Amino acid sequence: MPEEHVKLIVGLGNPGAAYRRTRHNVGFMVTDRLAHRHRISFDSRKFKSIFGLGRIDGRRVILAKPMTFMNLSGPSVRDLAHFFNLDKENLLVIHDDIDLVFGKIKIKQKGGDGGHNGIRSLVEAFGSGAFARVRIGIGRPDTKQEVKGYVLNSFDAQQKAVLDEVITMAQDAVETILLRGLKEGMNRFSRKEIRLG
Repeated sequence: MPEEHVKLIVGLGNPGAAYRRTRHNVGFMVTDRLAHRHRISFDSRKFKSIFGLGRIDGRRVILAKPMTFMNLSGPSVRDLAHFFNLDKENLLVIHDDIDLVFGKIKIKQKGGDGGHNGIRSLVEAFGSGAFARVRIGIGRPDTKQEVKGYVLNSFDAQQKAVLDEVITMAQDAVETILLRGLKEGMNRFSRKEIRLG
């Protein structure tokens, strides 16, 4: 499986029905949408991840979701990448970001963890933050609600009304990165925003 034709796309989230529609699981939601659109089944399990192999517009990809909890994602993703002889430059991670307003996404080529436990685990596991990310804004709580409680709760009614559009935008961003490259993705999506009604 040649590296230049493979991209490991990982959505971050927490396993289990209790977390399925929470803000922290928006990475899973986008990965599920990609799988559905491109008829890729999560029919394999290894290294505490479920994953599927397929093609997105002719490009061979691996879609994966770690089945550990968020803050333990790193070793699972690292071991899966090593199994397929891929390095961190072949990795694209989709995750929630509390520092971005809801309705915006941001594409990054590399960076630190930004306080995100899943990204921190990946940086520690790979020994570097030199992997691409699609960050999906979930915004900060309006009240003094604890951050942990906020990210582990469901989207509010206004957000739910446009959540499907946000997931579609993030899915389009992933496809653009695969087919056109990171820079094109950054240029195309840097100013886009789904506004609340």
